[in-house]
Amino acid sequence: MQDSTTQTTKQAGRNKRSQAVSADLIAVVIAVTDGEPRVLTIEQAQALPSGPFELGHRSLQSGLRAWVERQTGHPLGYIEQLYTFADRDRTGDERVQISISYLGLTREEQAQGPSTQGWRGWYDYFPWEDHRAGVPLILPDILVPRLLAWAGDAEDPNMRRDRRQRVVYAFGLDDCDWNEELVLQRYELLYEAALVAEATRGRDKGSAPVVPGRTMIADHRRILATGIARLRTKIKYRPVVFELMPPAFTLLQLQRTVEALAGRLVHKQNFRRLIEQQNLVEETGETTSDTGGRPAKRFRFRQTVLAERTVAGTKLPLSRA
Repeated sequence: MQDSTTQTTKQAGRNKRSQAVSADLIAVVIAVTDGEPRVLTIEQAQALPSGPFELGHRSLQSGLRAWVERQTGHPLGYIEQLYTFADRDRTGDERVQISISYLGLTREEQAQGPSTQGWRGWYDYFPWEDHRAGVPLILPDILVPRLLAWAGDAEDPNMRRDRRQRVVYAFGLDDCDWNEELVLQRYELLYEAALVAEATRGRDKGSAPVVPGRTMIADHRRILATGIARLRTKIKYRPVVFELMPPAFTLLQLQRTVEALAGRLVHKQNFRRLIEQQNLVEETGETTSDTGGRPAKRFRFRQTVLAERTVAGTKLPLSRA
């Protein structure tokens, strides 16, 4: 009788654990439209396309593709696994939520079927990340003072020093340059300082006021930050940007796309020189007058680039002006 009771207890424990853990597949699907980076969303732009991994799915990728197409009507092209998150305290749920995220690159006009998806500019969620027109005022006026105040509030001197160093490095203060790749580190600091709404859910009203920027459910804005950081890093060593471009484009359109993703301006002459030196593109023999000036040559990515998808990409000649 005791053995039976023990087995029943163990089985109940296993059932409880299985109910407490779930795996969601989450897609960060990026497009660049009219020079602006955009992300595919659902639920009034508060969530990324997602759904649980089910036994009927042949693989994680097939499950992800099925959920995205069902929720948005948008077929997925290029995707790669992004990161796996497992943080119960970041979801506002008693479950241990395993989030397996993927990064997808596409073109917005490829959507088919009913318009159930919503495209939203990714700088709506991270307004401090767009430096194309200079340092956004939200940084010196709001974020930096609050972060430095949070750093100074730590009781332990070592913690005060550590917090300040992290803020200085992530936000390019003092002698540090702004590093466009540190998207996730900046968001995590804002979360730790309780300056984003996701960090204050369920807390009392005494929390510090949140900073501007659209919020998302659960941990989706953190996952979006991870996707942006990955893409900003990746465009420097692999030409994945062609996944976002139309079949034919001008060099200015290509430059504007890179700038939109990086949130930084690039040096025009250096950019074009690098593109030409690395033989990434070839002329189509056509021109366009859509630029507003003299007709501009149209280019396409060379077939070897499209076929291999592993050649070295361009180093962004970022403007430091």
